Amino acid sequence: MSEHIERVLLSEEEIGGIVSGLAARVSRDYAGKKLLLIGILKGAYVFLADLARALTVPCEIEFLRVSSYRNQARPGALEILTDLSLPLEDYDVLVVEDILDSGRTLSYMLGHLRAKHPRSLALCAFLDKPSRRTVPVEADYVGREIPDAFVVGYGLDYAQRYRWLPYIGVLKLEE
Repeated sequence: MSEHIERVLLSEEEIGGIVSGLAARVSRDYAGKKLLLIGILKGAYVFLADLARALTVPCEIEFLRVSSYRNQARPGALEILTDLSLPLEDYDVLVVEDILDSGRTLSYMLGHLRAKHPRSLALCAFLDKPSRRTVPVEADYVGREIPDAFVVGYGLDYAQRYRWLPYIGVLKLEE
């Protein structure tokens, strides 16, 4: 374990079980549909890859890149850095996100995607911190609800570090 990690919140094994459960639900709900997974970069890339491989239904994959943190523990202004290149009208879209925190980023992204008129639009968040919600956003699929702590690993970062960790850990924040 990294010296900057206070404790492991979810082990690699627990993560695998969560992903398997979510994939089973998504596969059941999207059977016979034209599924497009849209990952929010950079944090969701590991979860999206694991989820896509665990699905039993075909899917296509796209990515959006949005910035809201700018190497800080507190969010800043939202900005779309990379947008989609295909029309969404023929797709059932599932937005795949690493963590649903305040809801600001996802509310913004869901509004952006709704304006592209997908056949359907749903949200899958690996982690959910409802105690931090400032904007009313709810995920259709949630891997695990977690307490209000700054977490890293499994794609989540702090200042572009710790994404590589195979577990979710609580970061020791300097005071």
